[in-house]
Amino acid sequence: MSASLSDLLRPDLRGQTPYGAPQLDVDVALNTNENSYAVPQDVVEAIVSSVAEVASGLNRYPDREFVRLREDLAAYLTGATGVALTANQLWAGNGSNEVLLHLLQAFGGPDRVALGFTPAYSMHPIITRTTGTRWFDGLRGVQGAGAFDLDVLSAVAQVRRYEPDIVFLCSPNNPTGTALGLDVVEAIYDAAPRAIVVVDEAYAEFARPGTPSALTLLEGRGRLVVTRTMSKAFALAGGRLGYLAADAELTQALRLVRLPYHLSAPTQAIACAALEHADGLLATVELLKTQRDRIVVGLAEMGLDPVPSDANFVLFGGLSNERVTWQALLDRGILIRDVGLAHYLRVTAGTPQETGVFLDAMRSLAPTHRQEQSP
Repeated sequence: MSASLSDLLRPDLRGQTPYGAPQLDVDVALNTNENSYAVPQDVVEAIVSSVAEVASGLNRYPDREFVRLREDLAAYLTGATGVALTANQLWAGNGSNEVLLHLLQAFGGPDRVALGFTPAYSMHPIITRTTGTRWFDGLRGVQGAGAFDLDVLSAVAQVRRYEPDIVFLCSPNNPTGTALGLDVVEAIYDAAPRAIVVVDEAYAEFARPGTPSALTLLEGRGRLVVTRTMSKAFALAGGRLGYLAADAELTQALRLVRLPYHLSAPTQAIACAALEHADGLLATVELLKTQRDRIVVGLAEMGLDPVPSDANFVLFGGLSNERVTWQALLDRGILIRDVGLAHYLRVTAGTPQETGVFLDAMRSLAPTHRQEQSP
């Protein structure tokens, strides 16, 4: 008798659930932290022109080393953060998820351990398990005052307990929106002398003034990695371009695991055109931050419990039943995210109109959807 596919599947993948954020046709989609603003027309034209330039050469493989793109990414980060970076310190992939996969392929694997601090980005454990790496859920602060903060002493104790080969940190953290102090990053790095420490800064451009970037810690720390993406602030979720900055020796190691010519010529052309127009694309960041803060204030006025955010989304609690509230909003044509936390949901900051529709709907729901307060 022929074996079933479920029998042939790797044992460690059996029963696992794939990533699956709903993609529904709704009036207001605020569930995947996309930038609600369309790519400006002048950038569209620049992208089309750049792709047209490479189109006749698609019979040839693209630049395997994507040299121009790495140079442009290094220049962008240097200008944005003041940290001097070179092209040799940059690496890119088809979305930051592929960059994370490269890290795990190179530094994870069987008999190796990865540690993250839950709740955090749901793809970290999923990608980890696909490489046969063992995953451990570390813990953040308890819900309440300082909810979801990562305390230095607690983080260090957990690192010493699990002795990980890879540590995942998020700043700002998804789904909580909370930023991470550099003291936490430094303490974890020092406490894990055999670990690659990855700081996921996918939402860094949305951070409030004064929020530090882990890029400032790269010098002298060969095991530190900072990942970023063009999906959020750059409004290029459909372009699929993520990247990281690290020591040049580390980026060299990633060449051992990447697939040949993994970044297509059109992908490279699109990303370079976008970086040339970074100022125009990033002009929406302040608009989205305004709507994010509007959501925090509005939900608090309703008696709910929004978490102050440094990202382009807001996690909010105080709901009697998060699934009921999620469905009630969907019934009104508003899609937000159930992130699996009891009494919490997450909403992306959208345009002023989208934000207004969401807040109006929550005002109509809040009286009967709020969690009862303890006396």
